[in-house]
Amino acid sequence: MTIATLEAYLNALVLAGDTTKAVEETVSALATAACDLRTIITQVSPMTLGGTSGERNADGDFQRYLDVSADEALLAAARRAGIRHYCSEELDGAVDLNGKGGLALAVDPLDGSSNIDTNVSIGTIFSILPAVDEDEPAASFLQEGRKQLAAGFFIYGPQLALALTLGAGTRIFVHSSHLGAFVESLQPAIPERTQEFAINTSNYRHWDEGLQLYVDDCLKGSSGPREKDFNMRWIASLVADTYRILMRGGVFLYPGDARKGYSSGRLRLVYEANPIAMLIEQAGGGASDGISRILDLAPVNIHQRTPLVFGSAREVNRIGRYLRDPSIIAERSPLFGVRGLFRA
Repeated sequence: MTIATLEAYLNALVLAGDTTKAVEETVSALATAACDLRTIITQVSPMTLGGTSGERNADGDFQRYLDVSADEALLAAARRAGIRHYCSEELDGAVDLNGKGGLALAVDPLDGSSNIDTNVSIGTIFSILPAVDEDEPAASFLQEGRKQLAAGFFIYGPQLALALTLGAGTRIFVHSSHLGAFVESLQPAIPERTQEFAINTSNYRHWDEGLQLYVDDCLKGSSGPREKDFNMRWIASLVADTYRILMRGGVFLYPGDARKGYSSGRLRLVYEANPIAMLIEQAGGGASDGISRILDLAPVNIHQRTPLVFGSAREVNRIGRYLRDPSIIAERSPLFGVRGLFRA
């Protein structure tokens, strides 16, 4: 049996003209950095047990030592790959690394780092864009997500895995310590329909009416208007929730709500929502802010927040209908006789 490695896959795309050497070198450099980070994460020390540095990132959160180490490792990888513009959750603004490269790299260096203490899977999310030839590096990251050249994430869990798309489907690679390489595992295809959703229901009272109605209908199960039973999953680690959906379908919701500072949710468009949306769409799913396609949104700043709904395409579309006009849904009869538009 032929083993398909990440290196072989990238080289084949370059030879076929389906990607550039610069993109290949960037993904390879990130893969090396991820292996180094996996080694750091698995070491027992105050740094890997969730210790904070005392500094705050651009989001206002206290940085953990691992957040800082991850950002330093990825910044070094970006320099090796000749990246021109770099932005990160851990930096206030975008930076120009060499002034002449053709690519821009946006990263969430260590997504889910608040889960370190509880040993939940964490990861590194990345987005590769064409660099914009302007004096201000941030301009490269204010492009719609559909202009991404590649996107993906590394997940540090029971396995070190990479979910990757270069615009021709999404692929999963798992690191083999025996081979010292990432080996292709599968090309996921997200089913259109699902009976599983992921959301933090503790915030129910803060949600808009349409979202409350959607979750109510799911929880009513086979005796409700959806006429089927649902499972609910919520890991509170974006990479872990995304990996699960890539593997078996489902839908993820992180909405905006009425709490102070949460009107646009908490996820960042440039280096979280956009790369996740590209991965999901390339695997046959859908991704929106509840109403509009994520990849069509034009960021206004590099740390912009957005609500995020992604996963099985029909369910993402259904949620959009609940959010656009909850009054129609709320007028359904007690026997659900007028719900034809919303049935699976």
